[in-house]
Amino acid sequence: MVDIREVPEADIDRALELAYLVFHDRPEKEGRERHHDLLRHCLRIGAYEGDAIVGFMAAHDFRLSVPGADLPCPGLTFVSVAPTHRRRGVLTALMGETLRRAGAAGSPVAALWASEAAIYGRFGYGSATQGATIEIDSTRPLALRIEPDRRPLRLVAPEDAVAVVGPYHEAARRVRAGRPTRSVLRWTEEWLTEQDEEDEELSPPRIIALGEPGEPIAGYVLYRTKPEADAAAVRTPGQVQVHELEADTPAVAAALWECVASLDLTGRVTAWGRPADDPLLHFAADRDQVSVTAVFPALWLRLVDVAAALTARSWAAPVELVLELTDLRLPANAGRFLLKAGPDGAAYEPAAGRAPDLTLDVRELAACYLGGTRAVELAAAALVVEHTPGAAAALDAGLRTPLLPHTADEF
Repeated sequence: MVDIREVPEADIDRALELAYLVFHDRPEKEGRERHHDLLRHCLRIGAYEGDAIVGFMAAHDFRLSVPGADLPCPGLTFVSVAPTHRRRGVLTALMGETLRRAGAAGSPVAALWASEAAIYGRFGYGSATQGATIEIDSTRPLALRIEPDRRPLRLVAPEDAVAVVGPYHEAARRVRAGRPTRSVLRWTEEWLTEQDEEDEELSPPRIIALGEPGEPIAGYVLYRTKPEADAAAVRTPGQVQVHELEADTPAVAAALWECVASLDLTGRVTAWGRPADDPLLHFAADRDQVSVTAVFPALWLRLVDVAAALTARSWAAPVELVLELTDLRLPANAGRFLLKAGPDGAAYEPAAGRAPDLTLDVRELAACYLGGTRAVELAAAALVVEHTPGAAAALDAGLRTPLLPHTADEF
C-alpha cells in the first residue's frame, strides 16, 4: 500500500532520480540543478512505499489565459511511476490527489503536456491546443507578400532579456487562449539557459527586438543557431531554431522572420510549436519555401470545476443548451446542466428534468473549451452525441475565438 503525501524539499533529488529513471534521462550537473530549482517552487506530490518514492508528480503554480479571462491553473510536470509499480493504481492516486488539491485551491482548470498521449484522457484531460513545426528554406531570401516593418532591429543582451521581453510576452499572452504565465525563474531556467537542454550543439539564446530606440518594443524573436556540419560527405547548412516569435502586427512578424532567415552561414530555419494559424503561412509568397512539417497535440486541459470554468470565460455568440456530462474522476461535474451563455455572460445550472441537447465526457468538453477543437468534429467521430440537430455547431459558435489557442510553453 502506498502513501500519497507532499514531497519535502529534502526529497527533491530522490524524486528527480525517479523521474530520470522513468524518462531514460541523465542530465548533467547544470540541468539537475535547474530542475531542482524549478521544483522548489512547485507543489510536489509523492507516492511513498515506506521511505521509497515510487511515484511522483509536481505542479507549477500557473495562471492560464482563456477567452476573456486569466484563471489559476496548476501545470502538471515530472509525472513518474517506478517501473516496479506500474498498473498498481499509483498514477491514479497521484492524479486524484492533484485534482483534489486543485479544486480545494479554487483552480477551475489544470493542464499538462503529455509524454504519452494515450494516458491522460482517462483522467479527463483533453487535447486543447495544437502546435506546428514550420521550416523555411533560407538558402535564398525569404519571399513575402507583405512589406515588413522597417523600424530598427536590435539585439537584446541576455542580462536584459527578461526586463525587455518579459512584459511584452505577458501582454501578448492574453491575446491568445491557452498560454500560461512565465515567471522570472522559468525565463532564466528554461528559455534563457546558456546551453539548450535538448541539443548541446545549439548556441546560447539570442534575442532580436523591433522598435524605435526609447519606445516599447513591437515584437521579438528568440532563437539559437547551429553551425554548418559536414559528416560522411553529407553537408548540412547552418540552422536557426526559432523558439519564440511575438509581434504586434503581421508586418512586424514579417520583419523578424526575414531577419532570422537572412542570418549568415545558415540555410534552414526551424520553428517548433508555432500556432496552426501562424500568419507566416499566409504572407509567405512561396509555400515551397515555407512548409509545415508536423502538427501535434500540445497543451492538454482538464476542467476541474466545469461550472466555474464555463462561466469564467467569454462567449462569442448566444448559446442555450442542455449538456449531459460524464466525469468518472470528479463526480460533482457529472449530470445534466443548462448552459445559457453569450457576450453578456454565462450561467450553468442543474437541469435534471430536461432532455439533453448534447451528451459528452468532460474530456471532450475540455478539448473544446479554449476554442481549438470543434464539437462538430467530435460528434462526427462519435465522441459527442448530438440529440438536437445543430447543437454541436451552436456550442462551437459560442466557444469560437478570433485566434486559435496556442502555447509553446512545454513544462
